Parts: sequence; C-alpha cells; structure tokens
Amino acid sequence: MRKLVLLAVVGLLAQLVDGSLGMAYGVTTTTLLLAIGTNPVAASATVHLAEIGTTLVSGASHWRFGNVDWPVVLKIGLPGAVGAFAGATFLASLDTSTAKPIMSGILLALGLYVLLRFTFKGLRKDRIGTPLRKRFLAPLGLFGGFVDATGGGGWGPVGTPAILASGRMEPRKVIGSIDTSEFLISVAASIGFLAALGSQGINFSWVAMLFIGGAVAAPIAAWLVRTIPPRILGSLVGGLIVLTNSKTIMGKGGLALDDAAKWVVYGLVWAVWIAAVAYSMRAHRAEVAAEATATRDSDERELVGEPV
Repeated sequence: MRKLVLLAVVGLLAQLVDGSLGMAYGVTTTTLLLAIGTNPVAASATVHLAEIGTTLVSGASHWRFGNVDWPVVLKIGLPGAVGAFAGATFLASLDTSTAKPIMSGILLALGLYVLLRFTFKGLRKDRIGTPLRKRFLAPLGLFGGFVDATGGGGWGPVGTPAILASGRMEPRKVIGSIDTSEFLISVAASIGFLAALGSQGINFSWVAMLFIGGAVAAPIAAWLVRTIPPRILGSLVGGLIVLTNSKTIMGKGGLALDDAAKWVVYGLVWAVWIAAVAYSMRAHRAEVAAEATATRDSDERELVGEPV
C-alpha cells in the first residue's frame, strides 16, 4: 500500500513538472520504477499506459487555458507516434540485462541536456510567431517518439527545447502543444509494447496510481505554466535525472565502478547540480530585474513625452 501511495505522489509531482515545463513525466517516473527494480520494458510500458490518461487530461487542460497550437500538435505528433511504436518494439526485443543500462544511458543523456539547456540558455523569446515547418517538426517527432519509447521518457526533453530554441512559439504554447501531442505517442508506444509482450510484467495497479496522481496535477500545471520559472525548474529536474540514473550506469551492468569511485562521482554530480540551480536562480532574478527596469524606463519616457 505504501508503494502505491508513493507512486501516486510521484505521478502527481512528475505531471506537475511535466505540465509546467513540457517534459520530465516519463523520465521521472521511469527512473523511479527502475530504481525499485522494475524490468526496463515493463517500466516503459507501465509509464506509457499511465500517460494515455495523464496526457489526455493534460491536453484538455492546456487547451482550456489556450496553450495549444493544433497544427503543431498534428505535424509533430503523428510522426512521433510512428517513432514511438518502432521504439517500443525495438526495446521489447532486447534482453533485460542489456536494456537497463541502455535505458539509463538515454535518461542520463536527456537529464544532462535538460540541466545544461535550462541552466545556461534559459528560454529563447525572439522570433515568436514565425511558422514552424513540417520538414522540421516531422523528423523531430519521429526521433522524439523513438527516444521516448526506448528510454521510458524523452518526448518532452527532445521536443520542448528544440521548439523553444527555434524562438518561433510562445513558451506556454510550446509546452501545451508538446504535452497534448504526447497523447498520440503514449497510445502508439502502448500498442507496440502490448503487441510485443502482451501484459507481461505490467502492474496495472501501478498504472492506475500513476494516472491518478498525474490526473490531479494536470489542470494545476496547465494553470501554473504561465508563472513557474522554467529555467529553475529545468535545472532541478535535469539534475535529479542525472543523479538517479548515474547509479545504474556505475553499477554492475554498466561501468562496474568500486564504492570509492562511485562516491566521488556522486559528489561531483551533487556539486554541479547545486551550482546549476544557484546559477539558474541568479540568472532568473537578473532577468526579472532587467525586465522591470526596462518597463520602468519605458513608462518614464512616456510620462515626459519621449518616444518609447
């Protein structure tokens, strides 16, 4: 019972982050399932089955708050579904001992990307409104869907930063569109897993608890997406993913490091993570101060009749 409650809480927190940042539900929940000894294929299948419900609720919530660009959802979501189905069948064909370090390696790389991307770059806000082309969205969706199914998560970490980096959509619409399109990826990946394995290794009570937690958080996250600083949240989530998956990478199925070496690595990860969060907080405060100064200067020029 305690484990089920923990899963519901993790589902809630993961969806709160995912719905406000556009990523991390899959990588966060899959990381937890791997940490408690779940089969990698079953972990990814469990998460994607739960995401069918959470992404549906999340998409509806984002649509309700005006955060969805439907042409982008279709242009990236349909190729993403193809990639997710292919990724699910590929992962199901791997031996468990091979799949676990591969999955953790993918999650670790995604965590590093999220950590570095949001710590040092923040969000790009120029070029807003320039149309996104299908030749950019289709390959991005195909790759993101494949990584999502094989890594147990990755649709958001691949899609959200790439579209944000283009600077062509408002951040809230990027996040809302990615979260909404993830419904297609979750359905396709689940079909792939069930076709390859049936229900083998899938605990449907875990699916239900992850869904319940995520469904509760989805509307809250869609509302908070306009106020939570994504830069700070990205640094926190990226560091957590790196820290958790480094354990698997350093274990017997991976690098097989001794205890002393592991503690050195853990210390370095913690130091980098704390420094990254501190840097993000300072950068965010500087951005807010700069925006406030610019607004005040503009208001003062208007009062004296100078052109803005």
